[in-house]
Amino acid sequence: MGLRDALVALRAERRADDVVVSAMGAAREWMGLGTHPLDWVFVPSSMGQATSLGLGLALAQPRRRIIVLNGDGSTLMNLGSLVTITAEQPGNLVLLTFDNGVYEVTGAQPTPGAAGGRQAGDRVDYVALAGACGFRSTFHFTTLPEWLAGARRVLDATGPTFALLDVAPVPGARGPRSPGPTGERARRFMAALGPRGELGIDHPRRPG
Repeated sequence: MGLRDALVALRAERRADDVVVSAMGAAREWMGLGTHPLDWVFVPSSMGQATSLGLGLALAQPRRRIIVLNGDGSTLMNLGSLVTITAEQPGNLVLLTFDNGVYEVTGAQPTPGAAGGRQAGDRVDYVALAGACGFRSTFHFTTLPEWLAGARRVLDATGPTFALLDVAPVPGARGPRSPGPTGERARRFMAALGPRGELGIDHPRRPG
């Protein structure tokens, strides 16, 4: 399936109060579909850290659904975050991993998880990996019709949720450009989130 088509389907199912964190190729395509106050485009960023940011948001804003748009290359950069996520068991976190088998924005080199990047010619089973880490709901979609039929089921599943979507690489794709100064975007994003006491949790003050 095409990455943009998959994201269009997600956009149709997104609730107004959902937070969407996007990175790398997914961020490029997501920004092209429009903007939303609760979008956080993780650019510039350390590759792979969108899952960690999503976990932090899910814990701080437990009444909101947090959707992370990640790639297979970014997932490989921070596999440990899958274990950390399941240690905390945030029921409101949905991790969507778009697997195109390549590091697209650096020249389409095969990832070590794809058949083209492995001596044995096999493919890493990210869904089995997520299940072994302890994700409560896991899904795998190989075609756009499957995803169109199943997107709402993924978003409404008991979390933490992991879904793998097989997507085609975008030939000649460039990396995403930051939509503006990070500090300014962060202030607007935090304002859109509102106080933690309003849609999240108030942490007790430490004594002293």
